[in-house]
Amino acid sequence: MNSFPTWLIALTSLLVTSATAQTPVPEEKSPAPLKAVAELHPTAGNKVSGTVTFTEVADGVQVQADITGLTPGKHGFHVHEFGDCSASDAASAGAHFNPTNQPHAGPDAQARHVGDMGNIEADASGAGKVNYLDHNISLANDQRSVVGRSVVVHAKADDLKTQPAGDSGARVACGVISRAKSQ
Repeated sequence: MNSFPTWLIALTSLLVTSATAQTPVPEEKSPAPLKAVAELHPTAGNKVSGTVTFTEVADGVQVQADITGLTPGKHGFHVHEFGDCSASDAASAGAHFNPTNQPHAGPDAQARHVGDMGNIEADASGAGKVNYLDHNISLANDQRSVVGRSVVVHAKADDLKTQPAGDSGARVACGVISRAKSQ
């Protein structure tokens, strides 16, 4: 014979059920978006510096840049093929990143180098900002990934058409693109 009263068994069952129902189920965390950063440093004789951040979003990569020390006006702004800014003129960064063998063009063109990010425009104080969504750049481990490459800022505006690099002049800043720590 059971030594516990029926009401005690029912109450215990109710309390256990109630406590279980109120225990939150841990939410599955979605993985943090891929993110990469390039810290820009001036080439010889220049004072340009800044940060370029690449963040994976649902339909591309958000590119944000904050750069100072530029002359007022537009400056070519590209991803170059090598993550090497060791040369005093940043020639070690190589040419524009172009794994798909396309012609040079603007960032919105259907056919373009993956590294063609257009221009950054500096105000009268030499500060420039960029914030746009790029549909060709990748941060994943694929042929369009910019991780391990470099960002180069040029002395002149990119005309977005002259081959092979937009006639944007000397390189005034360079920074290697490195994967950022996940949040």
